[in-house]
Amino acid sequence: MKRIRKLILAGLSLIGAALLLSGCGQLLLFNPKGPIGEAERFVIFAAIALMLLVVIPVAIMNVWFPWRYRAARSGDAYAPKWNNSLKIEVVVWLVPAIIVTILGILVWETTHRLDPYKPIETGVPPVRIEAVSLDWKWLFIYPELNIAVVNQLVFPAKVPLSFRLTSASVMTSFFIPQLGSQIYAMGGMQTQLNLLADEPGTYAGQNQQYSGLGYSGMNFKAIATSREEFDAWVQKVRQSPEVLDLTRYERLETPSEKDPVTLFSSVDPGLFDTILVKHGMPMKMNSTDLKSEPQRMHMHPNPSEKN
Repeated sequence: MKRIRKLILAGLSLIGAALLLSGCGQLLLFNPKGPIGEAERFVIFAAIALMLLVVIPVAIMNVWFPWRYRAARSGDAYAPKWNNSLKIEVVVWLVPAIIVTILGILVWETTHRLDPYKPIETGVPPVRIEAVSLDWKWLFIYPELNIAVVNQLVFPAKVPLSFRLTSASVMTSFFIPQLGSQIYAMGGMQTQLNLLADEPGTYAGQNQQYSGLGYSGMNFKAIATSREEFDAWVQKVRQSPEVLDLTRYERLETPSEKDPVTLFSSVDPGLFDTILVKHGMPMKMNSTDLKSEPQRMHMHPNPSEKN
C-alpha cells in the first residue's frame, strides 16, 4: 500500500511539473536567431546529454535495485562481494573523468570562440550602438547616426552589432536570449558585446540582474529589420522633435517605470563617454584608451586597474 502511495505521489509530481512548465511559454534560449545563440544552445544540449549519461543509469538503478532485492523476493540471500571489484571501480572513476574532460574541452573552446568582445566577421561593417542602463529603462545611442531611442533597439538583420555598455545606476545585465551572450552593464565602467541576427524578427530584450523597484518592467523590444526598413526607421527617428542633450538626459536619469518608446533626432557628441566619466570613469580613460585594457575589464572592481 505504501508503495502504491509513493507511485501516485510521483505521478502527481510529474503532472504538476508539466503543468508549470507549460505556463513558461516558448523557451527563448532554445530558439536562437543568431550564430552566437545557436552556438550557446549547442553547448547547453551537449552538457545535458553528457550529464544524462550518468543521470539515466542512476534513475534506472533507483527503480531496478529496490525491485530486484526487495524483501518479498524468494530465492538466494543477497550477499554482495565488494572487495576488489574492478568493474565497479572503472565505472565509478573512469566515466565521470571522461565526462568532465569532454565538458572542460567543450567549454574552454566555446568560451574563447564566443568571446563577447570579439567582433563578428561577416565582411559587413557593424552597426555601433551605445547602451546605457537607467532606472528603469534602456537608452540606446547610435553614435554614427547621431540618433537615440529609449526602450527600443532597432537594427538590420545579417549585420553585426557592436555594443558599448554602461550603467547610470546600479549594475544590470543586458540580454537578448535569442541572440545570445548576457553581459553586465556597470556604473563608471564599459563592457562590450558583439551580436548578429540571422533573420528579421522581434526579439525580447531583458535586464537579468535585479535592480530595484522597476526591475520587472525593464524590458525592451529588439527589432531586426531589412536594410531598407532600417534606413526608413532612421529617417523616422530624425523627424522626432526630441533632442538628447545633457539637460534632457538628466531628466531621463530620474527613476521611472514602464517608459514608452521615445525617439531622439540628435544626440550631444560624446554623451556616452560623458556618462562614463560622470559615474566614475577616470577622465583620461576614453574609448580609445579602453582598447588597451583587459577584455574582462567588467570583472575588475577598479576600472583603471591594469594587469
